[in-house]
Amino acid sequence: MTNEASGTPDVLVIGGGLVGSALAYGLATQGRRVTVVDGDDNALRASRGNFGLVWVQGKGLKLTPYARWSRGSAERWPTLAAALANETGIDVALRQPGGFYFCFSDDELAARERQLATLREALGGDYPFRMLDAREVHERIPALGPEVVGASYSPMDGHVNPLKLLRALHTAMRARGVALINGEQIARIAPEAGGFVAHGRSRTFRAPRIVLAAGLGNRSLAPQVGLHAPVAPNRGQVLVSERVAPFLDYPTHNVRQTDEGTVQFGDSLEDVGFNDQTTTDVLSAIARRGVRAFPQLAQVRLVRMWAALRVYSPDGLPIYDESARHPGAFVVTCHSGVTLAAAHALRVAPWIAGGLPPEDVAAFSGARFTADAAGAASHS
Repeated sequence: MTNEASGTPDVLVIGGGLVGSALAYGLATQGRRVTVVDGDDNALRASRGNFGLVWVQGKGLKLTPYARWSRGSAERWPTLAAALANETGIDVALRQPGGFYFCFSDDELAARERQLATLREALGGDYPFRMLDAREVHERIPALGPEVVGASYSPMDGHVNPLKLLRALHTAMRARGVALINGEQIARIAPEAGGFVAHGRSRTFRAPRIVLAAGLGNRSLAPQVGLHAPVAPNRGQVLVSERVAPFLDYPTHNVRQTDEGTVQFGDSLEDVGFNDQTTTDVLSAIARRGVRAFPQLAQVRLVRMWAALRVYSPDGLPIYDESARHPGAFVVTCHSGVTLAAAHALRVAPWIAGGLPPEDVAAFSGARFTADAAGAASHS
């Protein structure tokens, strides 16, 4: 027999990673009483493998609203960073100087330009980017090696320290009265009169509203409240170097220098099920790619490596939904927990608190993966 947690919050958030924490913080700023229930240290945490990018360019090729959604979050990031610094004293090291995507052949450069031009056209021309030839990109980033023939640059991009971000979110939400319960893996949720009951290992939790932000756990939890979240794991591996003298002021798509001086190399996209182990062949390929862009890195010492399972939907895009069958139950899942943190705290949280759905959020309903949606698409 389980013991019920004392007190009934307005909103119960399942999952205390970057997604759940951003939502909990946002809900608390809306004046809601919030409890976050998180698993133990052995949980499969996508937040551990985050590369720290606030990245916009190139996103939305499969679904144009995702380009607007990502950009809208990036534009709100300074507001979130300033609020967290003011409330916690923690600088999450937000830097938004724009980002570079390097190309190593003329064909690759031409293909990149076509992709971004397609996005710009779909967005009515409001999509800033520039294509830079070898001379121009080397002038911007002198440390680049000779194999880089050009790059795309967009002022929309930036990066943060993801570990400081998670610490700041936890500190801020707790300061606002959010209860964070660790070590309680939720396996069963049941609708009941007036809300929902969530069953953990040793306790039950009740609330009139519930948010599923449990990453890969959303796949099994969502159907219990009439939602659809067919997420699957995708492994990413990252290498981290020793601290080196500053040489890279900009984020790039697979190499960045952190605020602490270390260099991160990443990240892979691997469909390997729930295997979260590092592998020598993939890490070697990541290192070679980084050194190809920045030959000076061939001599640096690598001090850390890790792999994490990210949360991917079938099309790689977020899922945001409120249950039609059980109103008050929401699912929020994505693989871009850093980029979209501002959108989650400042746009999705007010919706969950009872406000209107944000513009474009309907495009990310899990219903797009149902048999009925697939059938309708095949006849359109």
